[in-house]
Parts: sequence; structure tokens; C-alpha cells
Amino acid sequence: MNTRGLRSQLRDSVPVTGMGQQVGAYGVQDTLRSGFSSVKNELLPSHALELSEKNLNQDKMNFSTLRNIQGLHAPLKLQMEYRAARQIQRLPFLQSSHLALDTLKGNDESISFEDILNDPAQSEMVGEPHIMVEYKLGLM
Repeated sequence: MNTRGLRSQLRDSVPVTGMGQQVGAYGVQDTLRSGFSSVKNELLPSHALELSEKNLNQDKMNFSTLRNIQGLHAPLKLQMEYRAARQIQRLPFLQSSHLALDTLKGNDESISFEDILNDPAQSEMVGEPHIMVEYKLGLM
């Protein structure tokens, strides 16, 4: 059973041409072939939803490509694995790192902003563990 992420499955099955900047013989960008570089295009998106929509559309495209290459079972299997990995949680007073989901999506191989400076939404929660568990179970 192959449980590698979608990105690695597509990488093995679809040849991808280099889309990065072309570098000339002296290590400088080849402006005649690739055009002028724009700092604005290399910046992060201006709105948080822009990145979210881009990722959603990229996931849909990856699933449709995977369906065309390997059949209907491949994207359905991956979606079931994603759903199962999202449901894995720690106790209510501990934040979940979603390591299994990151591994399935291939995000464990890269270091991002949240890995270094941490997302404020994932900050430590100070509280009484017994009260938090009772609240989660609906006993309070």
C-alpha cells in the first residue's frame, strides 16, 4: 500500500518542466529568454483568501490530474486519508500539530513561516486540563 502524498505521486507520474528563472552561463538571470524579473510577482499574496483559493484550486487540479492518470480510486483514497488525518486530535488542552496531514500533503519537507515563528492561533493554551476535557465531553 502506497501512502505517499499527492505531491509525490504526481511528481513520479507527470514530468514537470522547469518553471523557475533561467540562469545563464555566468549565474545571472537570462533576461532575453525569461523576461524581466518583477519583485511584485515574487511577493506573498495581498489577501489571506487569495492564498487559500490558490491552494484549493491547486488541490482540485491535482485531484483531477491524478484521476486522469490513475483512475477514480486514487483521489478518493487520498481524500479519505486527508479526512482521517484531520480527525486525529490530542486532548482538548493540547494543540494538535496535524503531523499526519502535513506528511500526506508533503508539507513536512519544507520549512515555512509558521515553523519558525509559530502561528498565533497555535499558541499554548493555559487552562485546567480536567475542566477543558469535561467541557469538551459536554459534562459541564
